[in-house]
Amino acid sequence: MSFCLDTYLQQSDNYEIHASKAGFKDCAMIIRFKADEIVYVKPGDEVLGVRVIGIPPIPIGIDDEKGTVFIPYTKPCHGTSVVELPIDAEEINNIRKLNTQ
Repeated sequence: MSFCLDTYLQQSDNYEIHASKAGFKDCAMIIRFKADEIVYVKPGDEVLGVRVIGIPPIPIGIDDEKGTVFIPYTKPCHGTSVVELPIDAEEINNIRKLNTQ
């Protein structure tokens, strides 16, 4: 199943925003603090249907117990947010395959 983050955020309320309109470094720190597992990706990698941007390496947090991921979501002119959202195990494995470290 393909997942599109932009569509999901527009059509669902089943997510949590842990920070908004913040700097990327602050959001990366929040992800490292809150997530049980961290996967690092390169800028431009596609995660959940969007290309991630930020200062490399970009942390993506995984919480297997809850079945959620923490991602930095940057919108130009709006800053970066940390979004935690539930995704299926297949998408979590797709994210793990992008790990650069």
